[in-house]
Amino acid sequence: MNFFLTIVLDGLIQASWLFVVALGLTLVFGVLKILNIAHGSFYALGAYIAATVVTMIAARGLPPSVGFVAMLLAVALIASAVGWLLERGLLKMFYGRDEVVLLLVTYAVFLIMEDVTKLIWGVNPIYATQPYELFGNLEFAGLYYVGYDLVLIPISAAIGFAIWFGLNRTVIGKIVLAVIHNEEMSVSMGVRVNRVYAIAFAFGVLLAALAGALTAPKISMQPGLSSDVIILSFAIVVIGGLGSVEGAAVGALLVGLARAASVHLMPQAELFMIYLIMAAVLMFRPEGLFKREMARRI
Repeated sequence: MNFFLTIVLDGLIQASWLFVVALGLTLVFGVLKILNIAHGSFYALGAYIAATVVTMIAARGLPPSVGFVAMLLAVALIASAVGWLLERGLLKMFYGRDEVVLLLVTYAVFLIMEDVTKLIWGVNPIYATQPYELFGNLEFAGLYYVGYDLVLIPISAAIGFAIWFGLNRTVIGKIVLAVIHNEEMSVSMGVRVNRVYAIAFAFGVLLAALAGALTAPKISMQPGLSSDVIILSFAIVVIGGLGSVEGAAVGALLVGLARAASVHLMPQAELFMIYLIMAAVLMFRPEGLFKREMARRI
């Protein structure tokens, strides 16, 4: 029983931060119709910024709680600015062109950001473990876990609910949904679509960087971090359905549980299990588990 519970808890912890990353990716695709290859780079950027801030706070003798709050604020500010500038300064010049062109542009951004992170932070691993001890150790049904890992689960659930509520229960969210369903009609109704694009892309970058910041105390930051994340993120949004918040949640849960089960039962098949789930879903639901509803043109 404890073995099964361990797999479930490990899967939920994995799914928590993967969900936040995939949420940003699916939001950008839903609004801008861009398969953003550079999304993993924003995750890595958030992790590196968080590590830098945490290290600076610790060097001044301040408590880890201050470092935790400071890293989230710093990542939110910098990631939003980077996302806004990237969309306004680069991506908007390629709207209306073939989707492959935008795919290549984001791939170029991915390569550039890989070199930028190496230039700024070097190639050696960086650690920022101080916030990891912030919540101590917790006991759950006879199992002992680091509190920080378990806290990630409600945090990601709160972020997901906030995104869902913002899209479905606020005026701004309804404007974004209107642009997603029918851009031409939105323009005719006076919606400033370009501003919606910039906000959606900046928010997608923010979510990726926020996930990087939340996982920074758990991992070592080093080159290649972004590649691993973007593979998992694409698997999640493909399983759940491109552009679907609910699909991102279910996809992250499936991938998280599959990874946890593989690690405990068959470590060598960890990546294979993810592709197996993705192939099984696409075989019966080529559009993913949660197909986004499209307005019918008459």
